Amino acid sequence: MKWMRTSRALGTVALAALVSSACAPLVIGGAAATAMVANDRRTTGTVVEDNAIEVKVGGEIDKALAGKGHVGVTSFNRRVLLTGEVPTEALKAVSEEVAKRGENVLLVINELAVAGNASTTQRAADTLLSSRVKVAFISDEKVDSSAVKVVTDRGQVYLMGLLTSDEAARATEIARRVPGVQGVVRVVELISEQELLRLKPPAKPASAAKPSGN
Repeated sequence: MKWMRTSRALGTVALAALVSSACAPLVIGGAAATAMVANDRRTTGTVVEDNAIEVKVGGEIDKALAGKGHVGVTSFNRRVLLTGEVPTEALKAVSEEVAKRGENVLLVINELAVAGNASTTQRAADTLLSSRVKVAFISDEKVDSSAVKVVTDRGQVYLMGLLTSDEAARATEIARRVPGVQGVVRVVELISEQELLRLKPPAKPASAAKPSGN
């Protein structure tokens, strides 16, 4: 298993137009959401650790920055992605160091921008883009949507997960075709087809046919 970060830049699309064109929010229904959790390729223990990392590291970074900037913390398989904005390079470095000291953190990918905080409109557009990318994955038979975590920041889409090379390439291609996406960055751990078979949850046996009554 190896870690890979690659990116593809795309033409800029006006995000304000994207937000105004949305008639209704895109959401993933309860049944689909339950299935995605059940098919997560991480172990249950790792999922719990990732959730704890996001809360604890996020809190420590907020404390270290003393209210300056806006930092998002996303953990997948104990790999931490930092997105958002900080006012200086020094605070960007501080955020990374705090994240590296987090319990159970294996790797930190620092994608923080040195800039002013994104507007509420920009963040709403990012949330909408993430939803649209997830829906695009669900609609494609070649991508296991439950295996890909989507994070969007300033129109840039980050893909995280335990994926084969073919899965990563397909997910990238689908994501970059979603209107409004300015670029796609793959922050994934590459696995072999053999590892994929080992990580996939076993298929549930078909229900036995009920004997017919006499």
